[in-house]
Amino acid sequence: MWITSSLDTVLTPTAIALGNFDGLHRGHQQVIQPILKLKSPLDSRQRTEMLLTNPVTLSTWERGLLDNNLGESEPCYSTVVTFHPHPQEFFTGQPKKLLTPLDEKVEYLKMMGVEQLVLLPFDEQMATLTPREFVERILIQKLQPRCISVGFDFRFGKKRTGTVKDLEKIAGHHGIKVKTVPLYLCENGERISSSEIRTSLENGAIRRANQLLGRSYHLVGSVVQGQQLGRTIGFPTANLQLPPEKFLPSYGVYAVNVSEMGIKSLPETGNNANFELMNHPGVMNIGCRPTVAGQTVTVEVHLLNWSGDLYGKTLNVSLEEFLRPEQKFACLDDLKTQIKADCLQAKEILDPT
Repeated sequence: MWITSSLDTVLTPTAIALGNFDGLHRGHQQVIQPILKLKSPLDSRQRTEMLLTNPVTLSTWERGLLDNNLGESEPCYSTVVTFHPHPQEFFTGQPKKLLTPLDEKVEYLKMMGVEQLVLLPFDEQMATLTPREFVERILIQKLQPRCISVGFDFRFGKKRTGTVKDLEKIAGHHGIKVKTVPLYLCENGERISSSEIRTSLENGAIRRANQLLGRSYHLVGSVVQGQQLGRTIGFPTANLQLPPEKFLPSYGVYAVNVSEMGIKSLPETGNNANFELMNHPGVMNIGCRPTVAGQTVTVEVHLLNWSGDLYGKTLNVSLEEFLRPEQKFACLDDLKTQIKADCLQAKEILDPT
């Protein structure tokens, strides 16, 4: 995937999905999906032939694109366009905690099949563009879009005055089609949004957060030296150093699955090489460790029935269930007893067989 923050190095023409996309939840995925159906110059003709031979699968939007010969004579790059840093950081002057820091977002977009990520620098100049200036100067002149996909509530331009209707009107004047993706709901009717996911994580409602995301919430970090207090009570932990902008869920104990990053598969055997961990069950604690008078927030993972050296490795921790809030125990023996109970509960959740 090509990644650029310079409008002078964008691969054009493009099929754009436009938004902040923090979390890349199920709603965001619906906004990105339409541009994935329009492939790059490498296989555009094959895609066009497939669409033409299966007309029943074509949406009204896709039919319009094919009527304009898009994908047949002028293929385009599937491109996610977002802002970096997040606009809220610019307006508040405060760092914003993110569900998906940039490195995570890049990995998820690669897995989806996005070919290009454009990071628009959000600064004073960007903030003062009118809706028309943003569309014409940034999107049309620099990105040369042939189609644009946005969520129904997308706002843009100075003081967020631009609406989806404005985008359709301005882009339509230049012959550019706009796909407006309606509100996407869970099976139970719940609205999917980044703010709802944050609230769920803050309340320890991990299963609800995971349902809204369409995957488990992940913490990705490198293992660093800790105080090694866990070893003294028989529960060694890996101390994770996370990106400072990563949004942390509620303090407490979680049942998790842990994988080592950078795992590669051997095609001739189907086995994994260069790895020690793959979806290994564990227990994670997030908090200040009040029982031992901790002063800073730590993220520590204890792996069930496992031993080895993890220092310097990067771990991907998948949060599956919230077990209990952080609490202060009268002594280390009480803490040890509770950790044993946490491990048993986590094992039942993660490996019920």
